[in-house]
Amino acid sequence: MANTDFSFDFGFSAMDADELEAVQEVKAEAQTASATASDLEDRFNKLYNMVIPLLNNLKQNPEKDYIYWPKRLDKIEQFNDALDKVYKGS
Repeated sequence: MANTDFSFDFGFSAMDADELEAVQEVKAEAQTASATASDLEDRFNKLYNMVIPLLNNLKQNPEKDYIYWPKRLDKIEQFNDALDKVYKGS
């Protein structure tokens, strides 16, 4: 007896050129958004990893009233420059 079940799906559907173009545009936008999100996440992680050691060092020995920090201005300027580079994505 012959199989008369014609419900087999080959996995494709027909669409016109306008629909195809719209799908391709949305896909391209999604890829761009994903790349941007990934870049922002990397920059955020870098900023976080730069600030946490500073905070940890500042909270060491809370019983002391003063912090000994030689060449403070140079180190702060270097840190500020590094933060700016990460923030601007350069």
